[in-house]
Amino acid sequence: MNSIVVLPPSILSHPHLPRSVTTLKRRCLHASSSSLATPLPVTQAGPPPTAPLPAVSQYGERVNRRRRQAELLKKGQEMRMQQMKPGSAMKKRFWKDVGVQTNSADGLYTVYLDSRPVRNPQTKVPLSIPPSKPHLATAIALEWDLLTSAQQALRAHLIPLTSIASRAHDLALQDASDASSRAPSQPTASHQSRTIRDDIIMTLLPYLDTDTLLCWAPPTPNDADSTMTTIPSLRDLQARVAEPIISYLTTIIWPGVQLNPSLDEGTIIPAQQPQETKDIIRGWMTGLNAWELVGLERAVLAGKSLCVAARLLCEWGESFANVRRSLDRGRPHGAQRFGIEEAAQACSLEVMWQTGRWGEVEDTHDVDKEDLRSQFGSAVMVASGTSQA
Repeated sequence: MNSIVVLPPSILSHPHLPRSVTTLKRRCLHASSSSLATPLPVTQAGPPPTAPLPAVSQYGERVNRRRRQAELLKKGQEMRMQQMKPGSAMKKRFWKDVGVQTNSADGLYTVYLDSRPVRNPQTKVPLSIPPSKPHLATAIALEWDLLTSAQQALRAHLIPLTSIASRAHDLALQDASDASSRAPSQPTASHQSRTIRDDIIMTLLPYLDTDTLLCWAPPTPNDADSTMTTIPSLRDLQARVAEPIISYLTTIIWPGVQLNPSLDEGTIIPAQQPQETKDIIRGWMTGLNAWELVGLERAVLAGKSLCVAARLLCEWGESFANVRRSLDRGRPHGAQRFGIEEAAQACSLEVMWQTGRWGEVEDTHDVDKEDLRSQFGSAVMVASGTSQA
């Protein structure tokens, strides 16, 4: 079978092409009709086109996705409510007004739902707030005023201040019962009456060995020569944040206590803190009142740091007002106090450093960040007060 090669006219008219090629016009390799390409001239030269930009509606799509997720969540809540018995009072809110009343005898605050007092879920007695904490009573009343059904009151995350105040109320009742029933020949309390306090101290003290504030990243080769980079390493940032907090605790709150970094170079096993340090901190926690100890517990469990929680408690706790006043005399006017934002940054410094380099995961890092601040806020609310003692 003969084949024909089709050459374009531009090649056939080339002056340096051999004559034998120019005389052979066609040599077909197939039986289909040929079609010549139409080359386009290059009219201009320049840099490559710019990279495409994201669509303008990207933000709108993210908002719409959040709305769809909220609608699905709302439908799920409605389906769970429909599974309850018909006519159940849990489906609706059985109170109209929420208010705070003061007992004329002892000055304690009580939150009322119409004429019903908010009760402690454990002891079933009315939840009483100390006279020095009117802001806490008002915040609890606001929590209940925002509820739309009685079923929501069964979820602790919707009433965080009520739950932490109830735990502090339980501990305060046990401490008062222990103090009134203690005989002169029996100076120590029984195990049953100090269960909550002992359990809290036993739970919080092990956090000292793996404290977030004391767990530093291992040194990198660039740490030896600071001139190699202008960006501080994670270890430098951790030391910069931890040193003022450690200095405050070891000079004012726990004088003479030694707090060492938990992680040594080249190991992932945390180093144990000295036993003398643990004994001093245990005695310090034993001397806290019920409301401050419960606030310390909430802050430690949220931030995984006993040092940061203790620093936050000393800055806002009602029993540390004299310490703050003595320090304010030598503090510059307008100096910033150690608050919720500073505590949250000290506990999540590594996460902030990583997300600053690689970005945040949507609906994960942002949710954790706000939840941490909410937990610290509830700890400050339950521990602070108006007393000047």
